[in-house]
Amino acid sequence: MAERNDTTLGNAESAGGDDTQLKRAIGPGLLLLFIVGDVLGTGIYALTGKVAEEVGGLVWLPFLVAFVVASLTACSYLELVTKYPKAAGAALYTEKAFGIHFVTFLVAFAVMSSGLTSSSTAARAFAENMSAGFSMELGGFAITLIGLVFVAAIALINMRGVSESVGLNAVFTCIELTGLIIIVVIGVMVFGSGGADIGKAFDFESGDGGIFWPVVAGTTLAFFAMVGFEDSVNMAEETKNPSRNFPRMLFAGLSIAALLYVVVSIVAISIVPVEELAKGDTPLLKVVSAGAPGFPPWIFGLITMIAVGNSALINLLMASRLVYGMSQEGVLPSVLGKVHSQRKTPVTAILFTTALAAGLITFVGAVPELGGTTALLLLAVFTVVNIAVLVLRSDTVDHDHFRSPIAVSVAGALTCAFLVGPWTGREPVQYLIAGVLIGIGIVLWVATRIWMRRAE
Repeated sequence: MAERNDTTLGNAESAGGDDTQLKRAIGPGLLLLFIVGDVLGTGIYALTGKVAEEVGGLVWLPFLVAFVVASLTACSYLELVTKYPKAAGAALYTEKAFGIHFVTFLVAFAVMSSGLTSSSTAARAFAENMSAGFSMELGGFAITLIGLVFVAAIALINMRGVSESVGLNAVFTCIELTGLIIIVVIGVMVFGSGGADIGKAFDFESGDGGIFWPVVAGTTLAFFAMVGFEDSVNMAEETKNPSRNFPRMLFAGLSIAALLYVVVSIVAISIVPVEELAKGDTPLLKVVSAGAPGFPPWIFGLITMIAVGNSALINLLMASRLVYGMSQEGVLPSVLGKVHSQRKTPVTAILFTTALAAGLITFVGAVPELGGTTALLLLAVFTVVNIAVLVLRSDTVDHDHFRSPIAVSVAGALTCAFLVGPWTGREPVQYLIAGVLIGIGIVLWVATRIWMRRAE
């Protein structure tokens, strides 16, 4: 899909460089697990039923379309992260391409908001799954308290060091994968006994609008399950030899996640009726109950808790690195760029993002439309990134880097922009939430400019 740029000077190792205060502790294996764990996360454990509600038995198709759209944008990210291996991600690329401080800040704020809201919701989901999975019947206050304790624990791990953070992510990701393997094994057993009908995976009751728009509506939901790959670029300064490792691991991670989504969704729709699968937020637990009634439900409930907990871990890790990176670029106050002298972790950025996440858990709680709003914000950011890679094509650097074909980046920009529009069937409340978040971002931008001018 893409080709290497061998016309530049230098080598890939120089792109990794030593021009960073952070510790380069992430090798290719940990990077792959980071990407797979981030893409899988909450999405596959919670969204399968919601997608089925839009397209019936063709639940696997929106996930496949979302994978294609994500892969187009991933090419643009790969060119930019191997060209500019810094921690700020999309905001850094926006600043280099357009040089407009206001736009850069909003992009950074949108990405950070998506990470914080996702992690905060995942933390509350962790507590709620604990309540349901272990029949504890916890009230609202206890749910909030457990969520806060969980986020605080993640912050301590983050403070301890990136090795510990990505190491825990690797463990959580393996547990997530174990849960999905259980679903696949149950599917094989049920198919073997004749208790499932794979033909259901190709059933679609076409209405007046045909199949196109329902698949588009399903894709807007499924895309939330495919996002997460973009978080990894914020770990560029802590990755060994990023110009060589990122392309291989990013495509491998996306491919693994897409394959699991397709297989698991086909198993789910073949065992559980669409109407039942679409109810509630635990579709895979229903698959376990229907396909293997003797399997202890608390075990899979624990796996689900770990899966959503992993989403919180990765998103808070990403958010803190993004804040650190933007501070290094002068878009945020320099105090947020301070690094612990021994642990080499961005301590003030971790404290800042953890405080914001705690505020969301306490005062906002779980918003049902959060997944769609998060995808909406990220699709808008992806549109900007796909355009930025085209603008920066003439900017040369002194090391080899991945190069995305122009047609691929153009297709990425067009598809992401299309999925942002109201014609996709998005709920209006998602645009309202996104508008409020952007409004808060504008207020913060003004406050930051005033603070930085007084500090000069």
